Amino acid sequence: MTGSMEKPVALVVGAGDALGSAIARRFAREGFHIVASRRRGDLDALVASIEAAGGTATGVHSDARDEAQVKGLVEHVESAIGALRVTVFNVGGNVRFPILETTSRVYRKVWEMCAFAGFLVGREAAARMVTRGCGTLLFTGATASVRGSDGFAAFAGGKHALRALAESMARELGPQGIHVGHVVIDGPIDNKNTRELFPDFFASRPDDGVMQTDDLAENYWNFHCQPRSAWSFETDVRTYVEPW
Repeated sequence: MTGSMEKPVALVVGAGDALGSAIARRFAREGFHIVASRRRGDLDALVASIEAAGGTATGVHSDARDEAQVKGLVEHVESAIGALRVTVFNVGGNVRFPILETTSRVYRKVWEMCAFAGFLVGREAAARMVTRGCGTLLFTGATASVRGSDGFAAFAGGKHALRALAESMARELGPQGIHVGHVVIDGPIDNKNTRELFPDFFASRPDDGVMQTDDLAENYWNFHCQPRSAWSFETDVRTYVEPW
C-alpha cells in the first residue's frame, strides 16, 4: 500500500510549541500536508491551527531516539499519507550543566536527542527520498553547533555531532538529488521557556532584537526553494543586535 496524499508531504520531527510549529505552519501555507511529530506534548492545537488556516496536517507522537519508532513513523507516512518531500529535524536538548556536574546519563541523553535522533530520522527519510531522486532534509543547529561554551559541554557535543552528520549526508546525498541543509540558530528564540530562563536578556533587548519563530521559519522555506544549481549547505541566523 502506498500513500494517496496528492499534496507534497513535510515531516517535522520536534514539532514543539515554538519553532517546530512555526516551520510546520510555514510549509502548510505553501500547500504541504504536514506530519507533525514530537515525543510528548500537545499536537492537536498545531493541527487545528493549520486546518483553520485552510491547510491539512496529521499529528503523530513518536520518540526520535528510538529506532523502531522512527522506522514506524516514516513507514506510516509513506504508506498511509504520502511521499516525503521535506523532512525537518528540529529536536532540541539545550541544557546547562557545569562539566563536573554533568553525569554520564545527562551527556548520553543530550547526545541521543541532538545527534543520534538526527541520524535515525535522516537515514530513514533519505532511504525513501533517494529512490525518487529528490527531497529536502533540514537539520536545526545552534550556536553550540560551531562553538562550545561554559556549561554547555553536553549540548555542544551533541550539536557538533549533528552538524557533522548533516554535512556528511549533504556531500553523499547531494549528487543523488537530495538537498541537505543545516540551520544555525545563533541566539535565543522568543518563546515562553526562554523568557522564563533569561528574563534579564529579554528586558534588555528591543522587540526585534530577539528571534521570532515565524521569521526563522522563513529561512527553512527559503532553503527548500533553492534551485539545485545553487544549493547551500548551511545558513546561520541571528538578530541585527546579536554579537558574533
